[in-house]
Amino acid sequence: MTPTPPAPRAAQSGATIRLAHESDLPAVDRIFRVAFGTYLGLPDPMQFTGDAEYIRTRWLADPAAVFAAELDGELVGANFATRWGSVGFFGPLAVRPDLWGKGIAQLLLAPTMELFDRWGVRHAGLFTFAASAKHVGLYQKYGFWPRFLTALMERQIGTENTTTQWTRFSALSGPEKLACLEACRELTSSIYDGLDLEREILAVDNQHLGDTLLTWNLSQLVGLAVCHAGRGTEAGSGKCYIKFACVRGGPSAPREFRRLLNACREFGLSAGAATLIAGMNLARLDAYREMLGAGFRATTQGVVMERNAEPGYNRPDVFLIDDWR
Repeated sequence: MTPTPPAPRAAQSGATIRLAHESDLPAVDRIFRVAFGTYLGLPDPMQFTGDAEYIRTRWLADPAAVFAAELDGELVGANFATRWGSVGFFGPLAVRPDLWGKGIAQLLLAPTMELFDRWGVRHAGLFTFAASAKHVGLYQKYGFWPRFLTALMERQIGTENTTTQWTRFSALSGPEKLACLEACRELTSSIYDGLDLEREILAVDNQHLGDTLLTWNLSQLVGLAVCHAGRGTEAGSGKCYIKFACVRGGPSAPREFRRLLNACREFGLSAGAATLIAGMNLARLDAYREMLGAGFRATTQGVVMERNAEPGYNRPDVFLIDDWR
């Protein structure tokens, strides 16, 4: 673990930081939508992400990893931390627009960095706007450095009838789920030591946000995809969002990656989605090319910033989907 560098001094905003409570979530959701919608110049900032849900789902996944900023008795900002085993990232980080530049983001980042250190994550990062020198400059103060672009991609699901062999995590019994989580952990750790998606898999299962798709070679797990689908999830109406997906490395990885993408398309179709969406770090160039070949096209892009510029699992030989939003 690399120690977090000393935090820069925050401006004297007078805000205090605490853990967010469930009763805070409506206010956090408003701040999140207005902040990002304002930055992007939307006519109605509250329409940012439409009927997709990021706030409640992430708080329910780990209430001890959501920080709230309070000023004069009002909630004015929040930040979410996520742990995938040895990997940690944060966001969305949002502050009420009328308080931008007051140091509240820095106040929210301080306990986030302390949490990363307590977790002992080996690889830490974030996703931010590639064109914003202000955002990039802020996060550099905490030891995060801009690396490769991440393309946010989508394709129309279509109605073609294909048959791919895959199974659903939700269809397993309790003991089978425990064994499957261990198989998922072994697969992800083969890509990056300690990478563990149990948090996301269980969040999707417990909150009924979609499903985790599993592809096998006989009894060995070779691919998994954590998917959200529909309104009230991180996908939104008519969409299936691949929040995370990966296949085992080796000569068969491109073929298995294509099979996993087909499984995601079939799942999206079964869930009534018309569009499949996913993020791809462009350091994983072969996987990005496979997605282009499968009909995905980039709609926008951001940049991933990584602590001490360490690449983690963002390598050309890795076939993995995520975007750290």
